[in-house]
Amino acid sequence: MDAAGAAPVWAAALEASALGAFMRGASAAYPIANLGHLLGLTLLVGSVALLDLRLLGAGRRLPAHAVSQVLTSTMLCGAGLLVVTGGLLFAADARALIVNGAFLWKLGLVAAACANAVLFHVLWRGALADWDETAPRAARVQAAASIALWLTVAALGRLIAYV
Repeated sequence: MDAAGAAPVWAAALEASALGAFMRGASAAYPIANLGHLLGLTLLVGSVALLDLRLLGAGRRLPAHAVSQVLTSTMLCGAGLLVVTGGLLFAADARALIVNGAFLWKLGLVAAACANAVLFHVLWRGALADWDETAPRAARVQAAASIALWLTVAALGRLIAYV
C-alpha cells in the first residue's frame, strides 16, 4: 500500500510513470484510448451476444459452427483492443481505480466471463456442428451466463466514474 494506505505501491508507480503522465497530459491520449476501449467492447460483446443468441436457438438457419468461426476472430480482436486500451486508461488513474468497487467487480466478472468462455471451448467446441437443431441444456446455460456476464461487465465499466 502507498503512504495513504489506499492503493498498492505498484499502482502509484504505474500512475506516476511516463505512460501514466502521458495518458493524463496529452490532450487526445485519454479520449482516443477511451474510444478504442468502447470499440473493443462493441466488437467483443456484440460478437459474443450474436454467438450466444445463436446457441440459445436464434437464427437456426445459420449453422452454429459457421457462426462461431465467423465471430471468433472478431471477439478476439475486441478482447485484444480492450486489454491494450484498458491498460492505457488504467495507467492514467491507477491509484483510484485499484480501490474502486465497480472496477474490482468488473475485473472479477471479466475473469469469470473468460473462464466461462474457455470452459465452453473445452467442453463444446467439437460439438457445434451438431447444434443446428438444439444445443445441450448445459451449453445453453453457459451461453445465457455469457451474455449476462458480459453485459454486467459493460455496465460496471460505465459505473466506475460514479462510485
